Parts: sequence; C-alpha cells; structure tokens
Amino acid sequence: MIPVSTFKGKTVALFGLGGSGLATAMALAAGGADVTAWDDSAASVENAAAAGVKTGDLRTLDWTGIDALVLSPGVPLTHPKPHWSADLARAAGVEVIGDVELFARERRAHAPDCPFIAITGTNGKSTTTALIAHILKASGRDTQLGGNIGTAVLTLDPPKAGRFYVVECSSYQIDLAPTLNPSAGILLNLTPDHLDRHGSMEHYADVKERLVAASSTAIVGVDDSYCERIADRIERAGTKVMRISKRNVLADGIYADGSRLILAQAGAAREIADLSSIQTLRGSHNAQNAAAAVGACLAVGVSEPDIRAGLASFPGLKHRMQPVGRKGEVLFVNDSKATNADAAAPALSSFDRIYWIAGGVPKEGGISTLGDFFPKIAKAYLIGQAAPDFAATLGTAVPHVLSGTLERAVEDAAADAGKDGAGPVAVLLSPACASFDQYKNFEVRGDAFVKHVAALPGVSMLVEV
Repeated sequence: MIPVSTFKGKTVALFGLGGSGLATAMALAAGGADVTAWDDSAASVENAAAAGVKTGDLRTLDWTGIDALVLSPGVPLTHPKPHWSADLARAAGVEVIGDVELFARERRAHAPDCPFIAITGTNGKSTTTALIAHILKASGRDTQLGGNIGTAVLTLDPPKAGRFYVVECSSYQIDLAPTLNPSAGILLNLTPDHLDRHGSMEHYADVKERLVAASSTAIVGVDDSYCERIADRIERAGTKVMRISKRNVLADGIYADGSRLILAQAGAAREIADLSSIQTLRGSHNAQNAAAAVGACLAVGVSEPDIRAGLASFPGLKHRMQPVGRKGEVLFVNDSKATNADAAAPALSSFDRIYWIAGGVPKEGGISTLGDFFPKIAKAYLIGQAAPDFAATLGTAVPHVLSGTLERAVEDAAADAGKDGAGPVAVLLSPACASFDQYKNFEVRGDAFVKHVAALPGVSMLVEV
C-alpha cells in the first residue's frame, strides 16, 4: 500500500467504494487523513465499514471543512450529469480528484525522480502496459504495475528511488488527475468511445491529451487525426514528443515496416527490433503497441538489448489475442477484451481464415467498419443483444448463425472449423461488444470461452483452466 501522507491531517470525503475506492480510503487513512467514505450501494458501505473504513452519508457533511473529494473513476464527473457528490464539492469550492492524482502527489513528495510511465488511448492500453512492465522486469528493474489494468494504483509499493511505475490510465482517471506528470506518457490512438461520459469526441480527446501534455517525454501514435494534432500542439508548447506509427514512415520517431520497428533520428533510420518471430505481438496493432513500449523504455533509460530481449519473451496479455487451445489445424483464440469494432479489427486482420464469435452489448456503429475483413470470415456465430443487428450487417457477405450463447457458439464454431480442410484456421472470440448482457465483464466472458474450449473433445489447451 502507498499511505497517502500528503493528506495527513486533512479532512477528505470519498465517494465510490468498489475495489479501487476501498483501497483509496484505506491508503488515505493510513497516511493520516480523516476520511469519510460513502457509496450509493448499501452493500459497498457495509463492506467498507467492516474493513474499518469510516463511513457516512456525504450529504450530511459540513463541506466547508472538507479539503478534497476523492471520486472513484467509475462515478460520473461531468456527463451525462455530474454525480451529486461532485455537485456538493463544487458548490463548496472543494477540489475533486481521484486515486491516480493521489499517487502522482505521493511520488512528487517522496521520490520525484523515480521513473513513471503512464499509458492511455482508446485501444491497446493494456497490452502496451503489460509489455512495458514485462520489459522492465525482465531487465531486472524493480517494477510496479497498476492502474486501469486491474490493480489499484494505491495498493502498489510506495515510491522510492530506482522503483519503476507502469500505470494504465483510463480517460476517467485522467479527468480526476489534474497534476499527473509522468516521466514518459503514452497516447496510443483515439477513436469514439465513452462519449456518454465525456459528452463529445472533442472533450474525450482533450482529457486524453492532458496525460501526454504534462509528460517529460510524450510518446504519441500519429495514425489518427486527433492524435496527430495533439502531438503537434504539445510539441509547439514545449513538450518533448516521440511520434510512433504502425503504417507511415516517420522522419523522426519509431515506425513499423512490416514486422520491423524502425527508429528514425537526426536524418538516419535503423532497425531497433524485429517482431516477426514473436507470436504474442503479431498484427499491425501490436506493432503500434511495441513501438510505444520501445519509445517509453528508451525514455527511462532501458538499453536496446534489454528491450529486444523483453519483447522476445513477452507472454502476451490474457483476453487479448490469447491463443488458448489447439486441435489439429484449428487454433482457439480468446480476444474477449475487444469490446468495440475498432478493438476487434486487429484480431480479424491477424488471421487468414476465421470462424468468428461476436456479439454482446453493441457499441455505437456496430460492426459496419469491419467490412474489409469480411472476406477472411468463413462463418460468424452471433451471441447476445447484438446478434440480430450484426446478422443484418453481415447479410449475404458472411455466412452466419444466431448461436445465442457463448457455449453454443464455441460448439458450433469448433464443429465447422474442424471440417474446414483449407489449412490453418482460427476460432476467434473477438466480440466487438461489451459483455454486460451475459457476463459481468470481459474477463469473465473470456474465462468462460476458455472453459468451453477446454470442454471440447481432443483440444490441447495452451493455458491453464
């Protein structure tokens, strides 16, 4: 745990007592703050009280005596409307912040020079975060991995000299971290997402920009117009920018030439890594992820040989293009983390013949943007709420069936793929949808896929069940 000593003796209101909120309340109390915590869920309040956290309805507080409201990132700050706790804080002139902001203040107070890499973007954050942490750990560095990837940042070990932090940041977390200042900040890409919480694409992009604008070195993917403009803007403002691209040659930065990563500097270009033999980094999207990881690791002093060794030994990220089983020529791939069409595109681009399992709670636009990949899809197996709409989009272009459930889809796809006879094929769960109609989250959905694959006769599992 990181005791939040920068709030010692201060009075703090906290709203949101899920996993990260409870951890934050305990870290504040451990640092000497007087914390009153609350949640709209009575069960969460009871759980926090049982853990020793002081609880109380924030509507009964005297807000003139409150130094800060710490808001969990899942609680609306601005859209579709601010949560009532945020309204109370603003009316009293109280700052509203989150756990990543508390971490940033603790780092500045106790170990301002310890390397801190923060990663954001619409897609690819978790793979890039895990890859950077792997490279650092493989090179023997004391590495702390947390944030939006699943480990609350204040549960990590406290900042000290020589300790490296790799923190995935969602737009919600950045919105609550006004003084976030990484050693190396990464913005991978921007496509429409979470607009219900940000109101517009412009506001969403503005929030993401804050992370790289305050970084000592900003690593920015410039393959979309939003990020390209952000890179130009923050560079003009004086930020050191390293551009990365998965498809364009850059005069200065890191770009992909097929499977090769090219470092361009001072008018010269040379290969810095080759991803061709690294199965966990296949596809152009992973070239972008790897380029960002290389740039960040260079920025914090990792040697090129250590970077290449870390890339080569990367085991991959669970639920993201994760090979989980094989039967003859059929490879079963868990890409449950693909919760929108843009996130599903990398997996669809990485295999030549696909038996595709898709569906769930659809995002805006459905799968209409994936038409270029339809010729690769031998058949689609549609599940959840999106199934009828996805069927209409696929039309006569792709054979498909409404399987309804994931278990049925796995059985149907495995049976058809086993009779394909055209060489290597993939049974690919890449839903292009959220999971909430049938599963608590994408992790539970991915684990269910693995379980259903393991139940098939004759499958050799590549992961533990």
